[in-house]
Amino acid sequence: MKKYKVAVVGATGAVGLEMIKMLESRKFPVESIKLLASERSAGKTLKYNGKDVKVELLTKDGGKGVEIALFSAGATVSKEFAPFFAADGCFVIDNSSAWRMDKEIPLVVPEVNPHDLKKDKKLIANPNCSTIQMVVALKPLHDYAKIKRVIVSTYQSVSGAGQKGMNELDAQTKAWAKGETIPAANKFQYQIAFNLIPQIDVFTENGYTKEEMKMTNETKKIMGDSSIEVSATCVRVPVFRSHSENVWIETEKPLSPEKTKELLSKAPGIQLMDDPENKKYPMPLYAENMQTTYVGRIRQDISTKGNGITFWVVSDNLLKGAALNAVEIAETLVKNGLV
Repeated sequence: MKKYKVAVVGATGAVGLEMIKMLESRKFPVESIKLLASERSAGKTLKYNGKDVKVELLTKDGGKGVEIALFSAGATVSKEFAPFFAADGCFVIDNSSAWRMDKEIPLVVPEVNPHDLKKDKKLIANPNCSTIQMVVALKPLHDYAKIKRVIVSTYQSVSGAGQKGMNELDAQTKAWAKGETIPAANKFQYQIAFNLIPQIDVFTENGYTKEEMKMTNETKKIMGDSSIEVSATCVRVPVFRSHSENVWIETEKPLSPEKTKELLSKAPGIQLMDDPENKKYPMPLYAENMQTTYVGRIRQDISTKGNGITFWVVSDNLLKGAALNAVEIAETLVKNGLV
């Protein structure tokens, strides 16, 4: 089997570290690996397959000789450096928001739209974490019954805000447990421990946040159907890892809970966990560190006449919502002979 020269940009961040783990655990055919980061992290040493790899400083010529680069260093870094990597012939799979809504750049979830990957499209966008897990579940249902409308409420873990988000929840929870003064909010708008914050990212003119509009716009692009109407409410919750979502869909064709379960049970990337009588349903507790999107609580919407279904989706946002999806895109490039 051919092996590939790979780079991870933003290697010392929360998602970058998971990208390295995913390349290892999924046995991606790596010939050589470059770990790249900012000046602050350059010089550190990380492990890859048991061997020490020194983190190098990210530069504009860092893509020379690299065939696939996984970027997770933020939109500003991606906009500055990713085009240089792509110009050197490297496939760039970018986890930031920099390119997601660019009409010329594929926005890919391999279970949904692998056909959007092309040999001449070197820049590839990895979707928003909350969008990825939802569209994995929507795809088989849309293919069968055509989805007209989606209403989703998310319950997003603090790891979606990176290591600083996790550190803030950890520090506030420990202070509360010791009876000490809870540290003031820094990463989030308010105290996150024992609280819910109905704001992720900034508000836009229509009253929705940027995170909510990402779900609307990205879903249409990934599904390849601009007629699907999507309304999202995104909430930050005091959970370290794994996002949860309550999804309601309205379909053109009648869709029963039984048919929904049948379709999802056969869908790639999905594990059905739907046994309410025995209290079996997806939870962040089950999804953490798992490479699966879990779906349960499937039921008919009682406010519609057979064309409404609601369900609960949970997935590890650092894995399927970021690092795993990026590596799966790389695997698809290899499988389809594009790289």
